[in-house]
Amino acid sequence: MPVRRRTVTRIAAAGLAPLAVAAYAAGPAAAHGSMTDPVSRVAACYAEGPESPKSAACKAAVAAGGAQALYDWNAVNIANAAGNHRALIPNGRLCSAGNDKYRGLDLARADWPAGPMTSGAHTFRYKGTAPHKGTFELYITKDGYDPSKPLTWSDLEPAPFAKATDPGMQNGDYVFSGTVPARSGRHLIYSIWQRSDSPEAFYTCSDVVFGKDNGGSGGGGNGGANGGAGTTPSTKPSTKPSAGPATGGEHPSDAPKAPTDQQIAAGEGKSTVEHNGHGDNDPKTNGSTALTPVAAGSQSPAGTGAGLAETGGSAATPAIAIAGAGVLAVGAAVLFAVARRRATTPGRHGR
Repeated sequence: MPVRRRTVTRIAAAGLAPLAVAAYAAGPAAAHGSMTDPVSRVAACYAEGPESPKSAACKAAVAAGGAQALYDWNAVNIANAAGNHRALIPNGRLCSAGNDKYRGLDLARADWPAGPMTSGAHTFRYKGTAPHKGTFELYITKDGYDPSKPLTWSDLEPAPFAKATDPGMQNGDYVFSGTVPARSGRHLIYSIWQRSDSPEAFYTCSDVVFGKDNGGSGGGGNGGANGGAGTTPSTKPSTKPSAGPATGGEHPSDAPKAPTDQQIAAGEGKSTVEHNGHGDNDPKTNGSTALTPVAAGSQSPAGTGAGLAETGGSAATPAIAIAGAGVLAVGAAVLFAVARRRATTPGRHGR
């Protein structure tokens, strides 16, 4: 009898295991954040409004990749990066981290909304919707950077100009300092946030202008396959503070806006990623719980990654997992019933 009871227990456990796996797979992916000072492309476009952005560049980004990428503004990531950023992200796809859902961020244009920047000491801010331990590295484009051409790794300085490990948070933002190199005209700051409690990493592109916005060395916005319908930016600098998001038109140097807490809350319902850590507001789980690393959907070639979730599965993954678990659970229930009958009914050798 003890042997039979152990058999029944093992079968029951086998039936519950797939349900536990399905529950994990069906859970929302955790969003983590984006640069807000200087504001990233995806955050600036989200602040303009995913359904009807104001600037020509953000409109082109939505036309290329859809509004969902903006609702998911805080999840431009690679789940299993583990520091291999240059090997995993191809040239021309740095701003999307190779993730097809964010392909609109890679458009080569000289009219992306750009914030003013000066060389010297600067305090950087990075909105952390799901805080984690890790290191931030900021890279800047070299002299001669041409925004009308696809961004490549060789466009960036080889070493970060700012680096911070486990910086403190203020009002939901990571805050850290760095010294910005001397530049002139339009440039780009590229951030890499590599978690230390997981191989996952996050990426942003922030467009900035040092002094006069000359549209970069490449001149006006790029048309065609890479950039869509570009807008030639004015070389005349803005003479008054921005009253709203930059439009990429008359005053392309006007500072774009980071999303407000109200905007973030308002769009959370349309986001496919969770905004409060790993299913809760507990800072302990947000800061130390590592997600199981899986193959990143961001590595799919252009045009094949539509619907990929941030953790590497497709949008259908939860449904498939639940359906499969249901089949396994039914089978386990049948085995459980058979085993129980054998355990409680005397056999011919029991007489």
